Amino acid sequence: MLTIARTAHRHVDVGGVRVFYRESLPEREDAPVLLLLHGFPSASHQFRRLIDVLGARYRLIAPDYPGFGRTWAPDGFTYSFDGLADVMEGFVERLGLTRFAMYVFDFGAPVGFRLAERLPERIAGLVVQNGNAYAEGLSDGARDFIALRPGEPGAEETVRGLLTPEGTRSQYETGVADPEVLAPDGWTLDQHFLDLPGRKEAQVALAFDYHSNVESYDRWQAWLRRHTPPVLIVWGADDPFFPAPGARAYLRDVPDAELHLFGTGHFALETHLREIAPLVAAFLDRVRA
Repeated sequence: MLTIARTAHRHVDVGGVRVFYRESLPEREDAPVLLLLHGFPSASHQFRRLIDVLGARYRLIAPDYPGFGRTWAPDGFTYSFDGLADVMEGFVERLGLTRFAMYVFDFGAPVGFRLAERLPERIAGLVVQNGNAYAEGLSDGARDFIALRPGEPGAEETVRGLLTPEGTRSQYETGVADPEVLAPDGWTLDQHFLDLPGRKEAQVALAFDYHSNVESYDRWQAWLRRHTPPVLIVWGADDPFFPAPGARAYLRDVPDAELHLFGTGHFALETHLREIAPLVAAFLDRVRA
């Protein structure tokens, strides 16, 4: 019998930021907790199908970062990856999450690794989906993008080119063998939020701060070696930004990690939910045991 999770959609104040989040309401109060950290240019809605499928057995919690989705930050909020991590750390505290696994995807990796550095005793395990932490996981195009700096001729225009409907849609379709399997809901909803007042400026600021993540790779790799958390890697191998070598690189620091590569692009859950969801469920069961 198919069991679809009950879900709740809430807001919580974190230091003046009104954080929207969705969470499943599992059948058991002691269900394992999985914090779902979304990527660019999306928000918590990218996990809606995963929550439906797994949320009856596990407590899945998916917040929107400041500048994304339905989360609202006050005027003057500084959009940086440290700033996003500050809000997510406060979010974890407000919800009283003392032990949880993290699903880190794209921007979720730099946010999640910052959380892991700050709260190592709370991290039960990591599910890594196209969340890069290694130099070899950067494509040439990604390296060129990360090298952009404010004030350079054409730099801001290049960033803003990714924030158009064409740019947003291409992030979903590039690397996907049959784009017709993709529901258009993801990129159209992403674009709706990107087009709200102030959102493009937030994304430009984050794009220019992305170099801070690459500069932190050595620290994050050291964290993995030191803490040796259980790790499940599920990766779209044809990602134009973070290619498959970035997935394999994790095995240097966590050689016992479980690795699965899929013939798809950046948003692997959009095409391979049926394959990925059982892997996540089995991983959470192992972590719980």
